[in-house]
Amino acid sequence: MNTDEFHWRSIDELNIYGKYWAPEKEIKGVVCLVHGMGEHCNRYDFVGKFLSDNAVALIGYDQRGHGKSEGKRGHTPSYDHLLQGVDNLIHKAKELFPELPIILYGHSMGGNLVLNYAMQKKPILNGVIASSPWLRLAFEPPAIQVKLGHWMKKIYPAFSQSTNLDAKAISRIPEEVKKYENDPLVHDKITAMMFTSVYDAGLRALNNPDEMELPLLHFHGNADKLTSCAASKEFTGNVKGDVTFKMFEGAFHETHNDLCREEVLNLMKNWVEERL
Repeated sequence: MNTDEFHWRSIDELNIYGKYWAPEKEIKGVVCLVHGMGEHCNRYDFVGKFLSDNAVALIGYDQRGHGKSEGKRGHTPSYDHLLQGVDNLIHKAKELFPELPIILYGHSMGGNLVLNYAMQKKPILNGVIASSPWLRLAFEPPAIQVKLGHWMKKIYPAFSQSTNLDAKAISRIPEEVKKYENDPLVHDKITAMMFTSVYDAGLRALNNPDEMELPLLHFHGNADKLTSCAASKEFTGNVKGDVTFKMFEGAFHETHNDLCREEVLNLMKNWVEERL
């Protein structure tokens, strides 16, 4: 397996960090990774190794305000800036792995982004994988809190608070929880602009399933306490065309880091191979 790091400049001149994992010999296709809120792409190192062993490259980046990328932690100037990051990732994949089929893969907030990117931008790709996407939260915040977030977005968009994320909600495996808690690149910050932008985009996707035209693999744990498995079921139930939905019984938010990890990885591998 070959790995290497790279960088690009965002549209507002932030230094954005990226990395790829690629097979040493034949490469059948490329999976473009968009990580979730508060984390970073190197948490998917084992996914990169698994896909590489199956002749597929993985390429990812740390979103602005995350991991090794620059920017205020947990902040974006707009949702379009987040979509631009996805666009830059796809262009980088085409530069590093020209003329290979591409599949877009996002987890949690990243799932929100890849769905909206596919639905709004209509890219020419071989498919989309959405892992526990943030369409709705598993707990609905009080209406007054959402209104306050929209109000703060107008007067102080960079206003930051803790997400108050309970690390125990990511996995049923204690070692995975400890790794998350002890990871110096993980943060728990989110600003008014980031929250309201992603919150609104999740509802937009949920309300416009007919806009999803690419092949879609969508999976979620039904014991997820962070993002709504019910919203995932509702969304995929209304998508027409090539859609596969898998619910993992008892699984928490990060199904790829939970007890069902092997089943998740093999589901992804088989689906990707069919779409390539």
